[in-house]
Amino acid sequence: MTFTLADLEARIAERAAASPDESWTAKLIAAGPERAAKKFGEEAIEAVIAAVKGDRDELIAESADVLYHLLVMLKSRDIALQDILSQLEARTVRSGLAEKAARPR
Repeated sequence: MTFTLADLEARIAERAAASPDESWTAKLIAAGPERAAKKFGEEAIEAVIAAVKGDRDELIAESADVLYHLLVMLKSRDIALQDILSQLEARTVRSGLAEKAARPR
């Protein structure tokens, strides 16, 4: 069986319902969207540093943290992974350059 982002989203939803004393996910959700966003930002910076250093193993580990914390942040704002996937799908109808050029400035 392959672990997917949908599986991770489901696990985050399950753990978010637990006590903040027993679950890091619940603790982040209980601290509010701002805390979840801050933690996501910290993890994203760590992933960038690993990429710049060229440390493959560290980049893999930090990328896992980024994906997890992104989904926690989205959960804290009641945004489903499918909402993001739908947005990405809509963007695939034209090239990235054309899509960027069409964005309002």
